[in-house]
Amino acid sequence: MQASILQAIFSGLALGSIYSLVALGFNITYNTTKTFNFGQGEFLVAGAFIGVSVLLLLAGHDLQGSLEIAEVTLARYGLSMVTTFLLMGALGVLLYYTAVRPFFGKPGLAWVMSTIGFGIIVQNIALAIWGPSPMVMPSPLGNDVIRIGGAGVLPQEILVLCISVSLMLCLDVIMRKTRLGKAVRAVAQSGPAAVLMGINVTAIIVLAFIVSSSLAGIAGLLIAPITTASVFMGLTLALKAFSAAIVGGLSNPRGCMLGGFLLGLLEAMVGLWQAELREISIFLLIIFVLVLKPEGLLGQRLVEKV
Repeated sequence: MQASILQAIFSGLALGSIYSLVALGFNITYNTTKTFNFGQGEFLVAGAFIGVSVLLLLAGHDLQGSLEIAEVTLARYGLSMVTTFLLMGALGVLLYYTAVRPFFGKPGLAWVMSTIGFGIIVQNIALAIWGPSPMVMPSPLGNDVIRIGGAGVLPQEILVLCISVSLMLCLDVIMRKTRLGKAVRAVAQSGPAAVLMGINVTAIIVLAFIVSSSLAGIAGLLIAPITTASVFMGLTLALKAFSAAIVGGLSNPRGCMLGGFLLGLLEAMVGLWQAELREISIFLLIIFVLVLKPEGLLGQRLVEKV
């Protein structure tokens, strides 16, 4: 029983790190523009398939081929991750200029439907290129189970956790210790005031969408060896990541990270006991937190002056 609990903790941390990455993407765009990319799930799909495609091409296959374990090396996986980051960043720029900027600052929620529509376009393009069948992506560390304290852990789960935590720590340092991070925080506080301070607000907003989209793409690539790359994999992951951001505090990047890990651990631990209750437990947690602390665990309560 102890080994099962330990195994659930490892799996929950790996899954939670994916939720945290995507939740951080929601936080970045919310703080700078007060908008979200509601097609973020499809961006996970795009990231997974871009990464798989790079690996297929490096191995000499076409886009409909299959990968052998020996063909997925750490070097190739790293190259696919860099390519995914860059291409997903470009997709984030396209998203901003086509689906967000035309409605930015205007009344109404037209940007909600436009981002959803953009995501549907991305999903259907992926469907046309790669088809509806899931694609198996081997882990660069192999599939041999690692024994830690009697618990069986997949090497990919360790890789997911290490890369995700490293990315989140880097972003946290950048946001708190660099001039770029201070500029992003200034835009989040007040766009007009940031303009008066000489900050290029448009560039910061575009950067926010680049980072948000790239994080979603990297998350999709990291989770693909565990769940397989599927055109339909993104919606559930993005919904849970958004839930994690709400639980932790949508305006607080550290809160989003905390919420992601909490949901991942809760899902794994409840699944150990009763798999059918995993989804129920997550949304019960959301309701419980929102009743007690509507701004989230680490969120700041907004006070309106009248």
